[in-house]
Amino acid sequence: MIKEKTKRKFHNFSILRNLTPLIGVGILIMLPLVIYSDQLVYRFGSPSFNGINQSAHYLTIDEQERTRTLKMYEDIQDTLEEAEREASNTVLSKFLRNLESRIYSTLAKDISESLFNYEGVPTKNSPIAGELDLEGNKLKWVNDGATITLIIEEWFDGVNISTTEIAIPIGSFGGCWADCEQ
Repeated sequence: MIKEKTKRKFHNFSILRNLTPLIGVGILIMLPLVIYSDQLVYRFGSPSFNGINQSAHYLTIDEQERTRTLKMYEDIQDTLEEAEREASNTVLSKFLRNLESRIYSTLAKDISESLFNYEGVPTKNSPIAGELDLEGNKLKWVNDGATITLIIEEWFDGVNISTTEIAIPIGSFGGCWADCEQ
């Protein structure tokens, strides 16, 4: 009985031994069906070389160049504005602005005193008038005893750009030199 069991064991191995070359041939036949091969092809990653998404690539480059240029212009403009602010905040520039303001204030006071001149009595026949040239612009006034007419002419390069005429009734300021009802 032991011999028989041993024979059966070896018999099973002998079947496997006979099938091993057949299994190996089967695997070799099936192996090419499982493995696929292809040519090794190098594809450029840059759209400039292969043309795929090329227009988008150019647009991206253009946008980067445009934003860099815009940033440079903004930086230059910021630097100029900062220099201008620093120049306008010096002691000398503050003094000049204050002096200019006082000069214009005094000039306005002198003009208003000339408009309401109390030295003579203005009438329609003999009005009190004056004219002033201020930085190329003309200010004219005429006091006829009942109204003061102020004419402001704005000139640029010898051309009259605009004319403003203001009529001020003197009677509304507390009295007239002449008859206000005329």
